Amino acid sequence: MSETTNEYQGKATMEKITSLAKRRGFVFQSSEIYGGQNGAWDYGPLGIELKNRIAQSWWKEMTQLHDNIVGLDAAILMHPRTWEASGHVENFTDPLVDCKKCKSRFRADQIPQQNISEKKCPDCGGELTDTRKFNLMFKTNIGPVEDSAGIIYLRPETAQGIFVNYKNVIQSNRMKIPFGIAQIGKAFRNEIVTKNFIFRTCEFEQMEMQFFVKPGTDEEWYNQWKKRRWAYYEKLGLKMDHFRWRQHGPDEMAHYAKEAWDIEYLFPMGWRELEGIHNRTDYDLVRHTEYSGKDMQYIDQESGEGTSVTRFIPYIVETSAGLTRNVLMALCDAYDEEKVTDEKKSGGSEGSGDDWRTVMRFHPSIAPVTVAVLPLMKKDGLAELAQDIRRELMEDFATDYDQAGAIGRRYRRQDEAGTPFCVTVDYESKNDNTVTLRYRDSMEQIRVKRAELAERLRKEIKEYKRAT
Repeated sequence: MSETTNEYQGKATMEKITSLAKRRGFVFQSSEIYGGQNGAWDYGPLGIELKNRIAQSWWKEMTQLHDNIVGLDAAILMHPRTWEASGHVENFTDPLVDCKKCKSRFRADQIPQQNISEKKCPDCGGELTDTRKFNLMFKTNIGPVEDSAGIIYLRPETAQGIFVNYKNVIQSNRMKIPFGIAQIGKAFRNEIVTKNFIFRTCEFEQMEMQFFVKPGTDEEWYNQWKKRRWAYYEKLGLKMDHFRWRQHGPDEMAHYAKEAWDIEYLFPMGWRELEGIHNRTDYDLVRHTEYSGKDMQYIDQESGEGTSVTRFIPYIVETSAGLTRNVLMALCDAYDEEKVTDEKKSGGSEGSGDDWRTVMRFHPSIAPVTVAVLPLMKKDGLAELAQDIRRELMEDFATDYDQAGAIGRRYRRQDEAGTPFCVTVDYESKNDNTVTLRYRDSMEQIRVKRAELAERLRKEIKEYKRAT
């Protein structure tokens, strides 16, 4: 485990990240032409590719690489009793205070306690209201009449869709404990304060896996999943000194949790939760048994012949990561600014030694574009040849094509997009069927035979190590 630091070591600021995100098409403000919608964001062409690749990486890690974890996609709208059973109707609240003078609104647990005691606004010094509970669930109506019988909620988490389907999954897929159910999906929370770009929003996506175990083995499995989840981030070539564990104290533990640890990431605005690993015990299944009247016990036929049968309600180990938070983490972690030295500019095509470049050092497995194909010139058949090469690569790689401007400017655009490899097609390519392969991180350029290009790219992706 890498030694962590308490001070942000990267070159990103939230201002730089939001500026690049809009300029390069990662993230746009929702409904921007109408002044924007607070707490909501749209993912542009590069943003949706980045988000999808992070989701695919997580899905592979949590399902494809395990023979006892399956997937699920549960509905956003669930029976209202679900949220009574889960405790969200009663407990899913934040403490809220308002300033009577400037009308600012605050979470009472996120401003100095002295301000709460003195009822003094931290912004203008005006008088604060008494603290009151604010339920974070979005409430709406289903059906033609808006009355209490039609009240329904937008789900505040994806986990409950897994719990109510756990018996269906056992029966349809013949699952035996221990086993897991994974899900990626949207959740909605009526946050008092949305801030820090896409870190805290009203609409977001979660990547959750609920692992069902026999009571008494939960602590062993809990520790295993802590190790596995840390190892996952190591595989992505991230700055591991920007990661740390933080244990929840007794006063902040969720109502369902026996133990809870967060994997935190050091963002430009400080340490923030990226993923939580929780021991949920049998709380959820016991509550759903009580509220639904259905038996949620697992039947364990130990002998295989039905002669020795035990019944129990499983304990649940949860891994819960925010997909949209992982996108922000990837943007912050990848962001770099680098002076282009004479040693790195590679034959003059990269600009002068006084140039600076902004480069996104994404791992190739999650980069929005894997390889860009660039003709040196638009004329003399180079563009057509480059398009042919791109078509050869499109089946196996996320590709881009750019023929506008000087080649150095095009390299810079691909650096900002985080494209790990550029393929330049020049006049030599017409004569000997070779191309120039340019590496994003080192800016090194080598000649590669066209017939060997795809295999070379696969090898580079598999063996990728981020330079420190």
